[in-house]
Amino acid sequence: MRILGNAVPGIKILAALKWFQKNKKEIFDAREKEDYETERKYILKSTSDWGKNLCRELGIEIDVEGRENLPDSGPAVFIANHQGYADIPVMCAVLDRFQFGFVAKEELRRIPLYGKAILDIRSVLMNRDDTKASVRSIFEGIDLIKKGFSLCIFPEGTRSRSEEMGEFHKGSFKLALKPKVPVIPVSINGTYRVFEATGKITGTKVKVVIHPAIQTANLDREQQNRLPEQVEETVRNGIK
Repeated sequence: MRILGNAVPGIKILAALKWFQKNKKEIFDAREKEDYETERKYILKSTSDWGKNLCRELGIEIDVEGRENLPDSGPAVFIANHQGYADIPVMCAVLDRFQFGFVAKEELRRIPLYGKAILDIRSVLMNRDDTKASVRSIFEGIDLIKKGFSLCIFPEGTRSRSEEMGEFHKGSFKLALKPKVPVIPVSINGTYRVFEATGKITGTKVKVVIHPAIQTANLDREQQNRLPEQVEETVRNGIK
């Protein structure tokens, strides 16, 4: 019954791929020329259009607080909690000022059609079971940031499937600390109700809180060590 119940929204999710494919040529033409500014512009258009249209099609209503905390330009690293699959289109719909990709688990590469689309927007996939591969992925992310690309990380490492939030893994914060770019904490609440709560895709209201950016350029060693705890506390309080 769950398969039947998800058939229509599943078709909508597949149909939404057109928003990625619409700008694919422009993205790869700019990438080949190393015209990163143009590439970021078309990636942003793809992710923003995809997120907004998919959320509308699935009946996800987003209440956003703190838009004024978004910087005018990147690069930056967004750190958010992870309640459910819907976090991805919700973040794409909300963060509509400049390009970003995701730092996600390697398994996403195998998702039909969408696995390729995730890579096309300059996401970084990590194999958490392979330490050396994880380190390579972190350096890949740092290189992207140095080229002006922004990234979004879910440091819990897995979906909480509820309003409860797990502990943040500290290793992912190197992506911001090494290139010394701002960290922007984001609290997401309600996305687990889209799918994880019942196993059936359904519309719901979601709250997103964008917190003030934390500048990392001049942090001393002690402040760097405290950063993961500071961001986790900020995100957790935003959910409450």
